[in-house]
Amino acid sequence: MKTSIFGRLALIIAVGSPLFLSSCKETTDGVMPVTSSTGVATTSEVNDWILSNMKYNYFWTDKIPASTDKTLTPDQYFLSLLYDRNNTANSDRDRFSWIQPSADDLKASLSGQSKTTGMEYKLYYRDNTQTGVVASVIYVLPGSPAAIASIKRGDIISKVNGQSLTGTNYQDLLQSNTDSYTFGFASLVNGTLTDNTQTKQVTALVFQQDPVLLDTTYTIGGKTIGYVVYNQFIPGALKTDGTTSNTYDLKLDNIFGKFKQKGVNELVLDLRYNRGGYVSSATNLASLIGRNIDASKVFYTQKWNSTVTAAYNKDYGVGWNTKNFVPKATNIGGNLSRVYVLTTSSTASASELIINGLRPFMTVNTIGTTTVGKNVGSITISDASGKIKWGMQPITFKSANAQGFTDYAGGFTPTIEVKEPSYGMKAFGDVTEVMLSEAIFQISGTRMARRATSTEVTQPSLFSSIDSKAGGGNMFISGKPF
Repeated sequence: MKTSIFGRLALIIAVGSPLFLSSCKETTDGVMPVTSSTGVATTSEVNDWILSNMKYNYFWTDKIPASTDKTLTPDQYFLSLLYDRNNTANSDRDRFSWIQPSADDLKASLSGQSKTTGMEYKLYYRDNTQTGVVASVIYVLPGSPAAIASIKRGDIISKVNGQSLTGTNYQDLLQSNTDSYTFGFASLVNGTLTDNTQTKQVTALVFQQDPVLLDTTYTIGGKTIGYVVYNQFIPGALKTDGTTSNTYDLKLDNIFGKFKQKGVNELVLDLRYNRGGYVSSATNLASLIGRNIDASKVFYTQKWNSTVTAAYNKDYGVGWNTKNFVPKATNIGGNLSRVYVLTTSSTASASELIINGLRPFMTVNTIGTTTVGKNVGSITISDASGKIKWGMQPITFKSANAQGFTDYAGGFTPTIEVKEPSYGMKAFGDVTEVMLSEAIFQISGTRMARRATSTEVTQPSLFSSIDSKAGGGNMFISGKPF
């Protein structure tokens, strides 16, 4: 089956915790299912639809089993098709494809819209007994219910609706079907987490995320430093016709316009919690940063399976799988010789595309911890007839930069390793915040805060709520068949 996705959107996404489903976007129309007399597709018919689309679009189409069990539920059937999914020894296996019961929810979440309190967090055991758990707030979306309730980055949540968080109940309490939460908090007292009497009430609602959390400039040590916190590659909010606006891309254009006017000659791009998104937005951002780039320079290329490649070579001509930079009047690359990118284990997909795609043109230094390692991308497949409600996000291509480099499945190791503290994180933009402070030091030679040591930084995280976002959080979307 052939489905044209020319001119639509594709993305790169990585799936996180298996406990939670998430999504990303590029819509293709699936085959029309034969439906039962009730008009609702049966499990077998849904699975036929899944298999037909996977055989045509899937990057590892030659690895799909010859015999499959169509009596499985659609989610389990989809998983049964994935290449070497459980073989952790194979770094080239499919770690990232997923399916969701609602294609509509999938598309909305990929554009930054979901029912949410507006805060993201990481979970940690509160002591060595590994019984009690706390949620350390890593960021709060401006204007969201959590922000209105005065919850902020660095807060430590120990109770939900009067119950203390534990290793056995945190999922039920934090990911419940209820919309209203009463959060209780803990504080660090002489290095020990201690519950306090403070409570805050928050009601989740459908909220549109603005992915640009902060932008500012600093003049330090003779350097003019631009700083942007960017949490998801979203061009704009989802419109009623199913397309996206370009509001957030234009916002970045304006930010870099201000950077240019102020003479910014160093850039810190904070992608520590950015799991990816639309490739079009990655191209937009890279085109604002790249040095000596123009519309003739390659940002990235894609490799698809042989069937799709042959079909698109015929339909669109050789070169359909290459994406060049785009001309931007607000590009500041002429003033930059390097860029610093802040990264963590939540940095993935389109974020990694930025790192890989800019490296042929300028020095890209990373500060933080190793990224996810998602060098593959996917498209969102849904049924145009509406009779099948499922939406799936199979891996359909592998990406490479202008030099042909694609081998980063193990993630990008940091140029300078810096770990965030588990508790007491400082606000974004605070020059003493550990990762920003290190970037400023590397740029200017001025130490804004004492260098953190590994002994005071983190214990392993049980779970990050970012992993329950679209695509497990890791996305990469682009135009044409990208």
